[in-house]
Amino acid sequence: MSTLLTASSGRADPGPFTGMAGTWGGSGTVALEDGSTERIRCRASYSVSGPRMNLVLTCASDAYKFGLQADVIAEGGTISGSWTETSRGISGVLQGRGGNGNFQLVATTAGFNANIALATRGNRQSVSIRADSQFRAANISLSR
Repeated sequence: MSTLLTASSGRADPGPFTGMAGTWGGSGTVALEDGSTERIRCRASYSVSGPRMNLVLTCASDAYKFGLQADVIAEGGTISGSWTETSRGISGVLQGRGGNGNFQLVATTAGFNANIALATRGNRQSVSIRADSQFRAANISLSR
């Protein structure tokens, strides 16, 4: 009986954000409303605790900067939480689906919507953001 208890109690659910914790760095591009494109350098930091994750993403070029903070929780395949764009002082709701390193999210607030796709494979991660105003898109490749 104790062998069965040991085997079952030794298996903790790793959570949907397993493999994302830590600091990542990389580069990409950002497309602005006026049609211009800038190369950006980015740093991301993920704090993961079971079904909860906190993200801090900062990207900058010579002329443009954005910072995204998010605090989310996963329940089943559903992700929900809040986000703040720190350089502009706006915040809103973040919701979507995902797991196993792949997430499809929507960030919303009054007058702003953005679709976010995040894919993690080993030590590589891609982040794609598509928005409907000012900031139009970002494509970022990160590694650790």
